[in-house]
Amino acid sequence: MRTPLPDITPDHHRHHDRAHDHDREAPLSLRFSATPRGARLARRLAAQQMDAWGWPYGGPANDAVELVVAELAANAVTHGRVAGRDAELRLRRHGSGRVRVEVSDTRGERLPGQESAEPDAEHGRGLILVAALCETWGVVPRPGGPGKTVWAVVAAPPLTDHG
Repeated sequence: MRTPLPDITPDHHRHHDRAHDHDREAPLSLRFSATPRGARLARRLAAQQMDAWGWPYGGPANDAVELVVAELAANAVTHGRVAGRDAELRLRRHGSGRVRVEVSDTRGERLPGQESAEPDAEHGRGLILVAALCETWGVVPRPGGPGKTVWAVVAAPPLTDHG
């Protein structure tokens, strides 16, 4: 039985100045199936959360976080998959003007690396893209369980309200 998805865009946060409330907003934290479909869901929910926090769809911060989540989630389900075990996404505001993305899987022995991809290779560029889109990234043991967490900090400058 699957756990229902959390409501990540509560109404009480939609109609007032989000810039002053970001410290009180809960981070997005969800488990997703270690499948390509689960990775796509993680990417879409990250974009939805960014929009709810005030970084609109199609904006540079939303696009950067969405791409980082897409790459890290794809890596988790491709290289970190263990049958019957879910992956996990956490997304939270981190300091002023940054968003921290964390994707955990249950394969701690398979650490990511930045191998050089051949120019016409179809795979092998994901972490190069992550490094280009974020300020910093790394890998740590998964807290509270087996595996690892790959994290990245993405610049998300505060948006000014022109209303």
